[in-house]
Parts: sequence; structure tokens; C-alpha cells
Amino acid sequence: MQIVFTADELRKQLSALRNEGCTIGLVPTMGALHAGHASLVERSVCENGATVVSVFVNPTQFNDPKDLACYPRTPEADFALLERIGAALVFAPTVEEMYPEPDTRTFSYPPTDSVMEGALRPGHFNGVCQIVSKLFGLVRPDRAYFGEKDYQQIAVVSRMTTDLGFDIDIRPCPIVRAASGLALSSRNALLSETEKETASYIYRTLKESLAWSAALSVTETARKVIDTLNAVDGLEVEYFQIADGRTLEPVSAWSQSDSVVGCITVYCGARPVRLIDNIRYK
Repeated sequence: MQIVFTADELRKQLSALRNEGCTIGLVPTMGALHAGHASLVERSVCENGATVVSVFVNPTQFNDPKDLACYPRTPEADFALLERIGAALVFAPTVEEMYPEPDTRTFSYPPTDSVMEGALRPGHFNGVCQIVSKLFGLVRPDRAYFGEKDYQQIAVVSRMTTDLGFDIDIRPCPIVRAASGLALSSRNALLSETEKETASYIYRTLKESLAWSAALSVTETARKVIDTLNAVDGLEVEYFQIADGRTLEPVSAWSQSDSVVGCITVYCGARPVRLIDNIRYK
């Protein structure tokens, strides 16, 4: 496995791999890797001749400087994990390498990027599109892998890929969960063991809502999820939105779409830590 820190060295290594006839898979990450990331890399290793993993905490997608400052960083552990599971290349640039000049590009894909996270974290998805488009341009992968925990991000990146004309197959990958049901996330490292147990109520409640949805309306189901979680000491729901699974526009009736997903953000613990999850109703 090669670890490279500059775009020039990345291009050089990729050129050699392509000369060997390798197809290229890309797994963009912000580091602090866990079993969820590993599942993306393992799938890419199975489906491509060589897998590139980026490890870069992208500042332009953080609208809260404190959130950026406390985001977990574990580069040595990340590199060791990636070597064990078969990554061919790790790209770990500095901020100056990725942004030698301020990136003034703007991306807009409403309603996909203007609801939920887009409404509550201004500029977040613009920053996501900035960094992912840079990585796509540098790596030019055949396939790119993203975890479904970040459901809205996949929808936005898919639209950006089409809009910019990238010939890249976007591969969504299932959420990996702890035994408790808690969706694996780099941010989980900021939770105590007790807080992780509290956070497990998020998915437990989402699963229960599948049964509730058979008897309750969309509005009633959403309210029951929110009220149930807010009743748990240590949890506070920021939003729970039941939406069309493609456009992410809110739905008001189950019959409104043949693809319906529920997306949630919950604050957990004393810090507090912001956690996201989702569940598919149909």
C-alpha cells in the first residue's frame, strides 16, 4: 500500500495502476475509520483492480468551527487498517494541498440539498460537492463508494456527478451497525459507553416506527418518533423528516411515493454529539 500526500504523486501512482490495466475504486473518507468505512473499502477491493482511499477532514463542509476542531483524527490507525484490508493507495493531503486558493465554486441541487441537513447546516453540501468533485477530478475512478448512513449526501453527490458529467458509478453501501443497532460513525468516538447505549434508542425507535407506519399517518408517525426519543434522557431530536427517497422532498401521505425514507438527526450526551441515521419505509 502506498501513502501519498500530494496530487502530483497521486496522479503518478494512478497512472502506473492504469498502465497495468487496473480499474479504480475510490472511497472518500474524513478518517477516524471504523468497520463501516472498512466495509466500503472491502467492497471496492472486490470490485476493482485497485482501491484509493482519501483521508482528509474537509474544512469547507463544516459550518461550525468547533465541530471541525473536535472532529476525531487517527491517521496512523487509519493507515494500518487500510493496509490490512487491501487498499492500494491512500491519499492524505493537507488543507493547503487541496485548497491552494479558496474554492469559490457554488453548487445547487434543490430540493435535494436544500432540505434537512441543507437547511440546518448552510454551506455543508456546497463544501461536500467541492471536495468530492476535486477528488473525482484527481482520481477519475470507475466507481465511488459511499455509506448509506449519509443518505442525503449520496443523493446530492449523485446529482453533482450527473451535472458535472463524471463517468463514475456511484455505489451506495448498507449502514453498518453495532450490536446495539447504533449506526457506526466516526463521531461515536466522542461518546462514552453509557452515551452509546443511550444512542442505541435512535435505531430502536426507527425500527419500531415501521410497525407504527402501518396504522398511523406520516405526520403521526413522525411525531411519535420525535416524542419517543425526546423522552429518553440524554437525547434531543433536531429533526425527523419522512421524505421521498429520490428527491428528499417531504411527503404527507404514504401513498405519495413508491420510495419513502425517514431521516433523523439527534443530539446525544453532555457535549452533545450530533448523530444521524435513517430508515426506509418502502
